[in-house]
Amino acid sequence: MELHPLRVWNKDWASFLRPWIPILLGLHMQFSQASGSSCPEECRCDRTFVYCNERSLTSVPLGIGEGYKTLYLHNNQINNAGFPSELHNVASVETVYLYGNQLDEFPINLPKNVRVLHLQENNIQTISRAALAQLLWLEELHLDDNSISTVGVEEGAFREAVSLKMLFLTKNHLSSVPIGLPEDLKELRLDENRIAVITEEALRNVTRLERLLLDGNLLTDEGVAPGTFQDLVTLRELSLARNSLTYPPPLLPGDVLVKLNFQDNQMNEIPVTAFAGLRKLERLDISNNQLQSLTEGVFDGLVSLRQLTVRNNLWLCDCSINWVILWLKSLPVSLNVRGFMCQKPETVRGMVIRELNTELIQCPRSTTAALPPTHLPPTSKGLTTRFPPSSTGYPSDTESLSPPSRLPFSPTHHPPLVPSSPPRDGEQRTNLPPLVPERETLQIKFTILNGSAIHVSWVASFPVTAYKVTWAKMGPSLSGDTVRERMVGGEHRGIRLVNLKPKSTYRICVIPLDAFNNYRPKDDTVCSEAVTKPVSYGLGNNTGPPGPEQATQQDPSSPFLLAGLIGGAVIVVLVLLLSIFCWHMHKKGRSSSAKWKYNKGRRKDDYCEAGTKKDNSILEMTETSFQIASLNNEQLLKGDYRIQPIYTPNGGIGFRDCPLGSNSTVYCKNNVQADADFCRT
Repeated sequence: MELHPLRVWNKDWASFLRPWIPILLGLHMQFSQASGSSCPEECRCDRTFVYCNERSLTSVPLGIGEGYKTLYLHNNQINNAGFPSELHNVASVETVYLYGNQLDEFPINLPKNVRVLHLQENNIQTISRAALAQLLWLEELHLDDNSISTVGVEEGAFREAVSLKMLFLTKNHLSSVPIGLPEDLKELRLDENRIAVITEEALRNVTRLERLLLDGNLLTDEGVAPGTFQDLVTLRELSLARNSLTYPPPLLPGDVLVKLNFQDNQMNEIPVTAFAGLRKLERLDISNNQLQSLTEGVFDGLVSLRQLTVRNNLWLCDCSINWVILWLKSLPVSLNVRGFMCQKPETVRGMVIRELNTELIQCPRSTTAALPPTHLPPTSKGLTTRFPPSSTGYPSDTESLSPPSRLPFSPTHHPPLVPSSPPRDGEQRTNLPPLVPERETLQIKFTILNGSAIHVSWVASFPVTAYKVTWAKMGPSLSGDTVRERMVGGEHRGIRLVNLKPKSTYRICVIPLDAFNNYRPKDDTVCSEAVTKPVSYGLGNNTGPPGPEQATQQDPSSPFLLAGLIGGAVIVVLVLLLSIFCWHMHKKGRSSSAKWKYNKGRRKDDYCEAGTKKDNSILEMTETSFQIASLNNEQLLKGDYRIQPIYTPNGGIGFRDCPLGSNSTVYCKNNVQADADFCRT
């Protein structure tokens, strides 16, 4: 007996559909609810979105039904009278975009369950408690780019929005922080206003605040009450940039503060306790202020610091900066410090503070460490130390020693000293400062090769993984010059610097690095100055044996020589182009004249074939026109000539052979009829 498949299906269909019934019912309810929601005629609806933006509407359209969550009404002309009362009863709408309209008051009758409200770029001037009391679920409120003033905000108005978490009031006309902010507020933006005063009670209630931005206001030291930020125990970011503070506000919250901005103020000092207790701080920005120095230990409490920015301050590199140099060289790799660059004095302006050493800093010198005056010759300004001939192969009479504070010193032994004398050509001399106690040494010496190259060599008495060589051209100001640098391995003992400017002073520094390319803990940076030779255009002035110095004396990169070469090349190219143009025009003229000029070299019999009379003129036929051209040939035979018109048999034109008709006669010399079987027209 055979079972029919339909009977089996009829028997089990209920058990098959039973698990799908709840899913199908849910989908049906979802789609029926969306399909049942009415959409205004002026708008376009798509699932849970209603698009009524950019339609020049003056009021919110009627007929917005339930089921929609996002309402776009931005960039219209809606005013405060354009909110119907039925809009407040639409419970499904959670986000409303109303920016770019013509509102002058905080609107009423907004959807009662709205959570995110955008009211930027209107002209809102007043905010009432009644308007915000309708929005019990509002969490995010954007009021940027309006005309809200302190007197236009009713006291305690924002407190009515009990669920408010984020309040944006950027670019308004506030002169103080609004009173009565909601307790659960986590982010408050008051930047680009006119706030000059922050009272202690202004931020007393917002103890859960995590982000506070007060950039671009009129805050001064007197306008910020002591302890204003002390109670903000959950604050993670505080920004007071672009104000008029001369020092950081006291009693900053230190429990969880991670980011602190003071850039673009007028700070000229930072108390040593300003950042005390900020153990969680990771980013600090004090750039674009008036700071010249820092109190030692001001950053000691910042154990979690990862980024410090101090750009565009008036850093004075004198004795007070010594502790900063040592602190920078002892920092771990995880801490990024930017902007420590000398501005004063002029001798070190533009140099990175981290690369300075004690020889470059102007400090009062102790007389106990100086050499006895009897050791100095009366006419010398200092002492010089001469190196033995260089083993690198470069001339040794141009070598100089780096500042000899790197030389070892002992109480019973002094380095050999010689009186200073006028240096020979190209020789660099360095005055010796007072000697320091013995320590690990790094000595450098220079070989002036020519006007654009210097060879730098060094000797270290301690193991070095790599060297960093920096050089910069010295002058009245280093603000416009660039400090160049190059890294070389620890096994190298020299480097050649090229493309330098002739007759210029360069400050060259050699910095030893450890295995992680960090500065050594000790102050091992060695810097000195060297002067390149002037440019020479001939070898006749050179005295001494030929060598690398003479081989590169004729420097083609000289400005005058280079300008001459470029100018000569331009002139040659212009003359060549002019010659080609003249030749082309001349050739074109000859070709044009040859088209019309009769060939004087024809045989005499050709005049008969051409149908011309041998007088002082020749008639040349060209298509349907002709030209009379005078030949003035005295060798033409004299005689009687006459011509008859010659026509083609069909009266046409063209350069082709044709037989003579009955009406055409050709006469040649002495009126004798020519025997011509053809003609040319």
